[in-house]
Amino acid sequence: MPWPVYLALKQLFPSGRISFFTIIATAGIMLGVTIMLMVTSVMGGFGYQIGRMIVDTQGDIQITAVTLIDGRKAEQIEKVLAATPEIEAFAPFASGVVMLEYANKPVFPSIQGFSFERMKKVLPLQRFMVAGSLDDMDDDSVILSTILATNLGVDTGDKISVYSPLMMERIKKNEALLPREVRVAGIFKIGHQQLDSSTVLCSLRLMQDLYGLDRRVHGYNVRLKPGANMEEVALKLEQTLPLGTKALTWYETNAEFQAIVAFERNMIFFLMTFIILVAAFSITSSLLMAVVRKTREIGLLGAMGGRARDVALCFCTQGLLLGAAGTGLGLALGFYLLHYRDNIVHLIARLSVGQGTFQKFYQFSELPSHTVTRDVVFIVVFSVIASTLAGLIPAWRAARLKPVEALRSE
Repeated sequence: MPWPVYLALKQLFPSGRISFFTIIATAGIMLGVTIMLMVTSVMGGFGYQIGRMIVDTQGDIQITAVTLIDGRKAEQIEKVLAATPEIEAFAPFASGVVMLEYANKPVFPSIQGFSFERMKKVLPLQRFMVAGSLDDMDDDSVILSTILATNLGVDTGDKISVYSPLMMERIKKNEALLPREVRVAGIFKIGHQQLDSSTVLCSLRLMQDLYGLDRRVHGYNVRLKPGANMEEVALKLEQTLPLGTKALTWYETNAEFQAIVAFERNMIFFLMTFIILVAAFSITSSLLMAVVRKTREIGLLGAMGGRARDVALCFCTQGLLLGAAGTGLGLALGFYLLHYRDNIVHLIARLSVGQGTFQKFYQFSELPSHTVTRDVVFIVVFSVIASTLAGLIPAWRAARLKPVEALRSE
């Protein structure tokens, strides 16, 4: 073992025990790494979870048009989609807003109409069902999101009234259109508070009747085969689809929201780096004090033939070892806390704002987490380099000491 490394270990572990300086310096790096890992994972989790929910409810790509898609244009679109090898399945949809009424209690959710047999191949709707089944669906039934069903006070089998904008159009023409009586065939839960509190699913035929669309639709949801590149497929479709039709990836349809999430995540990540920098400065301060205390010992090393760069290496090695130890412990603590994050958040929520308030404002029943390997690598490299550089100033100070002057030091 090189003697600079040996001396570095002896200073960190004098007499075989862990020094107070080693504990404090390691703890500082450990806490900084833990916080950075947890913040980046949770912020990444929000974006990742929302992205998954969008894909599970809209597909990888959505085909939309400036106007309603009628029979002729629908045939052209379906022909192009069927001829694209990267596409696994596609299905038409129509969407809008309606008013539901049950026991004189109105709500105004969004509604989406699907061809369920085709949509099963595109969206994993059955996975979200908590009551009822998609097989029970017909043109006189709907599926409600779980919070919406709770707010209305309905269960599977109950009858509710549906009011659509078409009724207002008929009233302007002095025509009467009665509300549509439908049966609640099922209840689903996605896991996002906003979607679970204001979403209705129905058959495409029912949606077309409610909005007076005849056989027209608003667009197509597309599911890609595993490994297919969304951007490349969307660009290819744009070049072959009929004029006035767009192919947008799920990210493009929610670009503004995703950009905000990414910006917030990057800003918080940047701010969290200062925690490690503060810990690194504490290492610098402690090592500078060590240089002052051990001035005569450093002079003695120089008098015995120790080179200045070897003396400097001793202090840089201490920073490297502290950084490596703190980073390892920080990653272990960070992943441990992430594993039990929901228990911790629920406890804090109960003691402060309450669990219901947390779900209402943050839109998730559970705190999401998604750790990216790139972020972990950056945290490890940054913390180790910062700790190593923290020993650079003390190393430079020790290397400049002249043996004769250092031995005279009191």
